[in-house]
Amino acid sequence: MILPIVGYGDPVLRKLGEEISPDYRNLKETISNMYETMYNACGVGLAAPQVGLPIRLFVIDTTPFSEDEDLSNDERMQLKGFVRTFINAKMLIEEGDEWVFNEGCLSIPDVREDVYRNEKITIQYQDENFNTKTEVFDGLIARVIQHEYDHIEGILFTDKISSLKRQLIKKKLQNIMDGKSRPDYKMKFCNKKGR
Repeated sequence: MILPIVGYGDPVLRKLGEEISPDYRNLKETISNMYETMYNACGVGLAAPQVGLPIRLFVIDTTPFSEDEDLSNDERMQLKGFVRTFINAKMLIEEGDEWVFNEGCLSIPDVREDVYRNEKITIQYQDENFNTKTEVFDGLIARVIQHEYDHIEGILFTDKISSLKRQLIKKKLQNIMDGKSRPDYKMKFCNKKGR
């Protein structure tokens, strides 16, 4: 089932996600709905707060990045088919040089900004079967994970840009809160009447 994506300004996007256990109500259905919602919105990642759930869960599929012809064959192969569910994730290490990439977010439609992030991460998480894993990722995969991880920490990519750039996009952010943004997917806006 395609869920509405929560728009910028909704308090759930600022909450620290709570850990969940294997008996979390309708977990498999929730994960399935999140993937369906992400694909419907042409995203590469989606965190539970973005569908109104303040829990430590996010899903990723970096396959769309594998079509970028500026990447090497090795990079494209890494990205193609990288589909992963992260439950109760904990970022252990962020290291390496910071590099810039133009990021967007399904909760903040029509806004893209350059964001600096570390090139390499070590993260511990549980998969959909609650097997605990500790893995190292780099490049675009690390970046997508960092972006989605920020969501379960109550952080948005707009928090990582300069105050000047935040001023420049202030009107766009207000339009999102007021429901004046018109993405190609279902959204729930925090200030719009009759949600």
